[in-house]
Amino acid sequence: MRVERIGGDKIRFFLTLDDLLDRGIEKEDMWRDIPKVHELFNDMMEHAYQELGFEVAGPVAVEVFALPAQGMVVVVTRGRAPKSELEEFEPEEDVYELEVTMEETDDIIFRFTDLEDLIQAATRMKPLVKKGGQVYAYKNAYFLLFGDDLETDRLEALIAVLSEYGEASTMTATYLQEYGKTVWSENAINQIVKYFG
Repeated sequence: MRVERIGGDKIRFFLTLDDLLDRGIEKEDMWRDIPKVHELFNDMMEHAYQELGFEVAGPVAVEVFALPAQGMVVVVTRGRAPKSELEEFEPEEDVYELEVTMEETDDIIFRFTDLEDLIQAATRMKPLVKKGGQVYAYKNAYFLLFGDDLETDRLEALIAVLSEYGEASTMTATYLQEYGKTVWSENAINQIVKYFG
């Protein structure tokens, strides 16, 4: 489990499939209101407190992004609990009010902070990818997107290479296409290897 702060009241967790498996949770269970998922959320909040000093009480918005083959990204946003005069005299309860949003996508999107990392990853992926990939530049990073155009029979190996050089991103294809600068619109892996390999 990895956690990072993405704003004053917002943090992002990356859960691998092994993180879920260790707790006996299937990807599909995240959509269900069961004790194992509540325990996982409590563990996540404890981890966020220990790592980042991020405390939660009151309303919380949780966005879960299921990513193919690499796990899940969970974004937790802390809401502002309404303050009343009586609250000063009442003991604070450690209660979460959850508002959960789920999204699942077949797109694979990885973020690379450096062009050299993307080139290295593409060189290693070349034998694994017959066709596919788009690259967008956005906010000093490069995003490699595999959508319906991906042709591979070694998805697990592909994800392993991507994870070694980049990090899974919660950015959506639509957002990248609208706000990112298109670097390669198709067959990105072959193009990168052709020009830089």
